[in-house]
Amino acid sequence: MDQSPHAENTFTNYRKLISLADHDWETAEAGKVAGLNVDIRSANCMVDQYGRVFHHFCTTSYLGLDHHPDLLKGAMNTLWATGTLRVANSKNRCKLAILDQYETELSELFGARCLSTLSCSAASAGVLPLLASGVFTDNRPPVMVFDRLAHYSMNHLKAACADETRVVTCPHNDMDFLEKQCQQNTTVAYVADGAYSMGGVADMDSLLYLKDRYGLFLYLDDSHALSAVGKFGAGLVRPRLPVLDDDCLIVASLGKSFGASGGLVMLGSERQKKLIQRYGGPSNWSQSLNSAAIGAGRASIRLHRTPEFAALQEKLQVNIRLFDSLIRTEQHGSNMAIRLIRCGEAALANSLATELANLGFFTSAVFFPVVAQGQAAIRITLRADMEAALIRHFCELITELLHTHGRDVNG
Repeated sequence: MDQSPHAENTFTNYRKLISLADHDWETAEAGKVAGLNVDIRSANCMVDQYGRVFHHFCTTSYLGLDHHPDLLKGAMNTLWATGTLRVANSKNRCKLAILDQYETELSELFGARCLSTLSCSAASAGVLPLLASGVFTDNRPPVMVFDRLAHYSMNHLKAACADETRVVTCPHNDMDFLEKQCQQNTTVAYVADGAYSMGGVADMDSLLYLKDRYGLFLYLDDSHALSAVGKFGAGLVRPRLPVLDDDCLIVASLGKSFGASGGLVMLGSERQKKLIQRYGGPSNWSQSLNSAAIGAGRASIRLHRTPEFAALQEKLQVNIRLFDSLIRTEQHGSNMAIRLIRCGEAALANSLATELANLGFFTSAVFFPVVAQGQAAIRITLRADMEAALIRHFCELITELLHTHGRDVNG
């Protein structure tokens, strides 16, 4: 019998994580800024179980499409027309005809072969272990280099990938580190975000250089940029690639700026699509997008091609520039809608979030493990449908609150 010791906590250590973070989560719940159940009063306005009415300042529906009448109508009409929520089996066996139509329309919109999934997380859970195995890289398992700040939906798959190949963690956006990996290894895949959930973006210029020079395989999650930016909502990553080759995979959420639900994978070849359909596990198990989600998504695709959609994208940028003129953060000047106001300790972030919620503004207090210890912050996201007066009022309030805690909003 093999008595070799098991290497524990190589990639995760939940016991330690919980011991460090749980007190702050308990504080957030006690302060009524976590564990909320809300009803919708109007676009971007909610009421919680405590009767507090507040504006949502940490939403990821950056264009406000989650309330758009065309998407709501598309969801309801398609549900009734289809006569069922879904076909209850794995979709590589049998799926709704409208799902096939939807994937074809997504492919036409984004100029790539598109595969839908229940979520972006399900896409990564299905695809990353396949990538690690080498089936997308001529059966040569690549060294999997994860950016340190890659979203948890990708980072938590390190252990599964490590069962197939070597896994390395790269300092955030450290292109010198990544180039050394390319020089030292025949095949390398880089796993990262296009736009990061805590602000900042990938260094696309350097990544494309490494891709061209060394054949670096790119796996990029563009959830926070899809629809929010780019012509017809193509995001940050897809517009930088004239042709999506079979050495780049893009995953994204359809539940953020796109306004519907689910996720998608943009692929460079039909072979990749078939492999994921057959062997992609969580991306293909016994549920697929339901008919309401498909109907909302198809309505969103139609909207993406209209002047109204382009106007919403521009209105979002106007609101971002307005916020930046009032409060300066590390993300100042970025065209992404995410801004972090650093607090340092989780206790201060939770306290500020609680005070803001009681004043009618719901924000996120982010702390370890979402951000590094000692880097807690108030996370704010902007939307196209926010009025300028509302943004100004919010900025005045948070500036005042920070001053009462002896902090300067601009650091």
